[in-house]
Amino acid sequence: MRIPDAKVALSTASVYPESTATAFEIAARLGYDGVEVMVWTDPVSQDIEALRRLSDYHGVPVLAVHAPCLLITQRVWSTDPWVKLQRARQAAEKLGASTVVVHPPFRWQRNYAREFVRGVWRMASETDVRFAVENMYPWRYRDREMQAYAPDWDPTTDDYRHFTVDLSHTATARHDALEMAARMGDRLAHVHLADGNGSAKDEHLVPGRGSQPCAELLERLAANGFDGHVVVEVNTRRAMSAAEREADLAEALAFTRLHLASPTWVPGK
Repeated sequence: MRIPDAKVALSTASVYPESTATAFEIAARLGYDGVEVMVWTDPVSQDIEALRRLSDYHGVPVLAVHAPCLLITQRVWSTDPWVKLQRARQAAEKLGASTVVVHPPFRWQRNYAREFVRGVWRMASETDVRFAVENMYPWRYRDREMQAYAPDWDPTTDDYRHFTVDLSHTATARHDALEMAARMGDRLAHVHLADGNGSAKDEHLVPGRGSQPCAELLERLAANGFDGHVVVEVNTRRAMSAAEREADLAEALAFTRLHLASPTWVPGK
């Protein structure tokens, strides 16, 4: 049995509609190794000193910062996407986080998209923080598909120093998650662990409740000595109570730790 050095973190998005502060509390109580802070409309998620106090109080380190790349965060930390990335890097450096997660630009962000690959390389060369570009997915409505991201929803079509693979996004894209992770190779630095069934909606199910190869990916990471972070990023907004939400997050943590320690997958077998 081989257990990698990878730490298992809880995304603060996993407790929505509860607060960022609640995520730290739950992560501490359940025994997560740290948190990934999703910077969004919650003022605490945007406040480095408030995050530092939460981290110190609960004894839960901030392992990653997710830059505000969502539609609902277009005005968080400026409307300039490069400023957002600069502030995410500064937050990571001040909080001791090793990784900034960033989405590819939206297609309508034309100037940003045109310079994105070169710009991410430039920013990555100025810090020890890893900028891990995340796979997204085409937007679908009924039988129509729209390419919403540029240069591409699949970051492996371009040259980045580090990648994030998100298994809910591979489900929505109807793309082979193991094949994508293999193409990322040793540049795969970060994992968003969630499940999905191939719906047009980004589901972020608790791992093991969908069709994605969550267990297989974790086993391969373990076999290869993965030393990045595995972040549980699931949707618990339908939980009927705080206890049900916490049970889902405990199940996700147990699933992740079990399969990161699994001996069942051996390269070449």
